[in-house]
Amino acid sequence: MQSPWLVHLDEIGARFLEGGSGAVQFGDPREEVRTAERGTVVVPLTHLGLLRAEGEDASPFLHNLMSNDIKKLDLHRAQWNSFNSPKGRMLASFLVWRDANGFRLLLSADLLSAIHKKLGMYVLRSKVRVSDGTPELALIGLSGAAAATALDTAGIALPPPEGMSVSHGSITVVRIDASRLVLAAPLSQCAELWRKLVAAGAQPAGTDTWRWLDIRAGVPVITAATQDEFVAQMVNFELIGGVNFQKGCYPGQEIVARTQYLGKLKKRMYFAHIDSEAAPLAGADLYSPEFGEQSCGKLVSAAPSPAGGYDALAVTQIASRESGAVHLGSLGGPVLQFGELPYSVS
Repeated sequence: MQSPWLVHLDEIGARFLEGGSGAVQFGDPREEVRTAERGTVVVPLTHLGLLRAEGEDASPFLHNLMSNDIKKLDLHRAQWNSFNSPKGRMLASFLVWRDANGFRLLLSADLLSAIHKKLGMYVLRSKVRVSDGTPELALIGLSGAAAATALDTAGIALPPPEGMSVSHGSITVVRIDASRLVLAAPLSQCAELWRKLVAAGAQPAGTDTWRWLDIRAGVPVITAATQDEFVAQMVNFELIGGVNFQKGCYPGQEIVARTQYLGKLKKRMYFAHIDSEAAPLAGADLYSPEFGEQSCGKLVSAAPSPAGGYDALAVTQIASRESGAVHLGSLGGPVLQFGELPYSVS
């Protein structure tokens, strides 16, 4: 039986893309991105999923598995986190927040089932229950200068500082940054919530728009295409507050710590523009003359740019970035035109 939220999206003109990624469009993706650049958009976050960790041992359980300090995550606070392989490679990235019932873990929908199963293997005798929250809750993204006004019109309070959440009845609002919010709402309330946000002036937009906003914010989202590819520092995860170097052990901690304090980081994530007719794919290989036929990096994500072509987050050899000659797909492929992220990358 199809979710009533998905039925509603279909009724209001959302088109679900092939491939099972959960991605949707309402119209021309590039026009939707242009709307996000200058206005306020509301996006069904159907490409993301939600796990719940509840029970008296939920905090130490997650703390022992994640890259950040879960024990210091107070009620109504949010933080970035990763779950890594023993070799320190990111298996998933999360936005984690805490509410009165426990912890909520937002991640790429194409990883939800596998990560749910993986976390379940660690439960053993811990008094914690890890469950899939997607059948009960839907996720909506809101972004733009008028986001606060749209929320107020819908009768929902805005979390004042970034990295905070607030509950309004059974609806939770998490403030990611100055202009972006994630709303988690029961399926039965989503259609009415969407109607109120649109009536307040937020324009419907699709998955590519939210991906573009992540790219411009320098936030990497690990998907099935990039799973087990990057150590946290390669995607600047410590720069956005996703790693705590003072906490105790967790899977891959030794590698992450060694990279930070003893090793010389050879790869970093950068913002790049790509003039390409075909949409670049996450996980696509990058090449540079210094490395010949050997890949020098990979795309983390890409989305249509309001200026034409595509904007992307790309992990590449620092030496290749400094040479300025990094190509997509092959040495003869489109050149990556590097730009600035909203934070400093050394």
